[in-house]
Amino acid sequence: MRFAFKTSPQGTTWTDMLAVWKEADDIELFESGWTVDHFYPIFSDSTGPCMEGWVTLTALAQATTRLRMGTLVTGIHYRHPAILANMATTLDIVSRGRLEIGIGAGWNEEESGAYGIELGTPGQRSDRFEEACEMIVGLLTQETTTFTGEYYQLTDARNEPKPIQRPHPPICIGGSGERRTLRTAARFAQHWNFVRGTPEEFTRKRDILHQHCEDLGRDPNEILLSSHVIFAGDANATADQAAALADVGAELGIVSLRPPLDPGVLEPLATVLGKL
Repeated sequence: MRFAFKTSPQGTTWTDMLAVWKEADDIELFESGWTVDHFYPIFSDSTGPCMEGWVTLTALAQATTRLRMGTLVTGIHYRHPAILANMATTLDIVSRGRLEIGIGAGWNEEESGAYGIELGTPGQRSDRFEEACEMIVGLLTQETTTFTGEYYQLTDARNEPKPIQRPHPPICIGGSGERRTLRTAARFAQHWNFVRGTPEEFTRKRDILHQHCEDLGRDPNEILLSSHVIFAGDANATADQAAALADVGAELGIVSLRPPLDPGVLEPLATVLGKL
């Protein structure tokens, strides 16, 4: 199993978050770092502090040299997909080709409602998400993109310059909806993230993803399989979680670090995880 880490920009300070990323950049075991894209905290009191995900990620790109990076994941309704494609292109250039585009259909009713951003029904979210994925791929790869959908429309839209990574930065789709989200992942993703759950739940979702791949004529081996692994202060317990998921086919364990963020935990954690 390969390993990454995740720091949410909520309930913490920029100084502490930056320190963790700079330390992780020097630890070879961690191949990538991830953040979340929310405006309210989702792991604690929602009235607490929460920094914006793409701005922090851009700053982290300048503070690191090796780590790949992405949001895990961006709710597609937060930004128009054409704007998001432009942001992703720019960050791939700024990071010298280290971006992974983490996206999902969106789910947070509290912050969406407070900000006046329409979330919609589960079916509407899925329809909108599939449209957005098609648009983003077009804008990242084609000279011009024209698209006519229920939610989005483009007319000879340009996105220049193109990203460094070709044909485009890997798309990571997070979510486990069996009928729609996993089918969208089978169609567009190079990386699927299982948010959290038991190895048995992971196995079920993986098998459904692979069935969608078969139905669409896609090789399932083209899609990296990852899962969150929760670090609650015990490196051995974290390794046990990771090992159980690796046994059922998870290829990348993304270790979720919770505040208070402490760079000192990374080296001991990497030592334990490196034995797997």
